[in-house]
Amino acid sequence: MQAKELLELERREIKALHYTWIAFFLTFYVWFNMAPLATSMLQTESYLTPDHIKLFLIANVALTIPGRVVVGMALDRFGPRRVFSILMVVMAIPTWFFAFGTSAMQLFVARLFMSIVGAGFVVGIHMTALWFKPKDIGFAEGFYAGWGNFGSAAAAITIPTVALQFFGGDDGWRWAIALSGLIMAAYGVVYWFLITDGPTADTHKKARSAGALEVSTWKDLLLYCLFIVPLYGVLSLLVYRTQGMGFLSATGAWVCYGVIGLMVLYQIYKAISVNVPIIKAGIPEDDKYPFTSVAALNVTYFANFGAELAVVSMLPMFFAATWTLDPTVAGLVASTFAFVNLWARPLGGYISDRVGNRRLVMLVYMFGIGIGFGLMGLLNAEWPLFIAVVFTILCSVFVQGAEGATFGVIPSIKRRLTGQISGLAGAYGNVGAVFYLFVFTLVEPNQFFFIIAIGAFIAWVLCFFWLKEPEDAFGDDYKMSSVDIQIAKEHNG
Repeated sequence: MQAKELLELERREIKALHYTWIAFFLTFYVWFNMAPLATSMLQTESYLTPDHIKLFLIANVALTIPGRVVVGMALDRFGPRRVFSILMVVMAIPTWFFAFGTSAMQLFVARLFMSIVGAGFVVGIHMTALWFKPKDIGFAEGFYAGWGNFGSAAAAITIPTVALQFFGGDDGWRWAIALSGLIMAAYGVVYWFLITDGPTADTHKKARSAGALEVSTWKDLLLYCLFIVPLYGVLSLLVYRTQGMGFLSATGAWVCYGVIGLMVLYQIYKAISVNVPIIKAGIPEDDKYPFTSVAALNVTYFANFGAELAVVSMLPMFFAATWTLDPTVAGLVASTFAFVNLWARPLGGYISDRVGNRRLVMLVYMFGIGIGFGLMGLLNAEWPLFIAVVFTILCSVFVQGAEGATFGVIPSIKRRLTGQISGLAGAYGNVGAVFYLFVFTLVEPNQFFFIIAIGAFIAWVLCFFWLKEPEDAFGDDYKMSSVDIQIAKEHNG
């Protein structure tokens, strides 16, 4: 697929791609509508402190983790059109609660529920996979994700202007956030009527069970259960910080820890109850897939997208403090990291399509992330600002490219499980974000960058040993197993 084809709007798949990245753009615009207004919030709301803002940043990525898993399961059952439309409409509600909250607790709770809007990413990944062939999926997914991810940069650039210039006054930030939620909800209604789940009625393949991801062997089931633990266990870091800020009593914290533990046990139970009968009954060889590839992509997305979310949250402060920049200038300089999304993520998918080895592309990008963040860890006030910007852009190229390469692989692993695999990998990106933002509260920025670099190199090692090149990853259609064909016949009557 070539970039010029994006202008061929008479093609249904191209229109579907544009409709879907706009939906993703709006969810990211809403998801990151607080960071650019943090200064205004602190100035106008006397009950808020900088520590509150840091807590809100962690809350802003917390429930995206279970949200992406649940949404991934819903995708395989109900299809992306319904899920995306409902998500955009429903998530406008906590957005409005946040906009008009009058206490730190109300803002915290609203922000926590708002974080679910970040699950919109995996919906569009599934929708795009339904419309494009394996040989073109890398570029299509990269374009979708890159332009959608740009919503965070668009929010940083435009929402302060809307708040301060269009609305103005002490409540300007409130009306700007409320407006973003209204626009998203309106597009959610429109999206329902604009698109279908693929070019034909039978394009969407339903999984046998939406309760847990199907795996192929006993060894894969054990690995799957192990990967469930950090998926929910990382929320304990949010509970710890929330208790430290006085939002939770010791008793309340232990209740939350207990709930998290029960969530982990329940998900492990679901994984076992879904897979034991299937494995015992015997899985046809042509229906098996390597869960190690899913595990590898979970780890890579932890290390690339998790790092992106964390770095985008702290980079303006880093530039402002290190080079004594005006906040507006610091925000503009820091936005170069997100601006790269527009072309670097599609480029990662495009290279994944063209090189002929998706695994190799993934390994190169992950190694580049380690080098990039290692260079950023060396930065201090003695370095010219220009060099710092070059390092930031270089690092971002590898981060965004790795994200594009990740979702160039996922649709080819197991067609009917694309929603759940996307949800799991996407959730691990937020696990990384929560972990890295928690680490950021404990270390200096330079140490923070070095820690992210170490995470990238660990992901590279696991990817080297675990990631397998998918079958038919460059074909005209996705591999259909005997089980896929049987399920399709059952659903089609």
